[in-house]
Amino acid sequence: MPIKDIIKWQWEGYAKFHKSRSNLWLHIFAVPIFIAGSVLLFFTVFNFSVLLLVVSILLMAVSLAVQGIGHNEEALPPEPFTGLLNAVTRILLEQLYTFPKFVISGGWYAAYKNS
Repeated sequence: MPIKDIIKWQWEGYAKFHKSRSNLWLHIFAVPIFIAGSVLLFFTVFNFSVLLLVVSILLMAVSLAVQGIGHNEEALPPEPFTGLLNAVTRILLEQLYTFPKFVISGGWYAAYKNS
């Protein structure tokens, strides 16, 4: 599936997979941690440091683990990944695009009020 289609698919179903109040709170704190880890990983490429590499990967992994705990609170589990490329693509798009858009558009607040 092309990235454009994944973005559309992810956005259209995003609110129905993010309704639990605890999951919403976990995401609002965990996604920025993933973004920080991603930025740190990007800079590690230019200034290679094993310590920064480890820290960036840990930040992203902990963020995803916390979000996984939050998704266990949801009535609808996330759609299963169809493969490694699908998993990486969907995770990166959700963390770096879809969830920030969900917050900025007011979707997070609306979901929180309705939870």
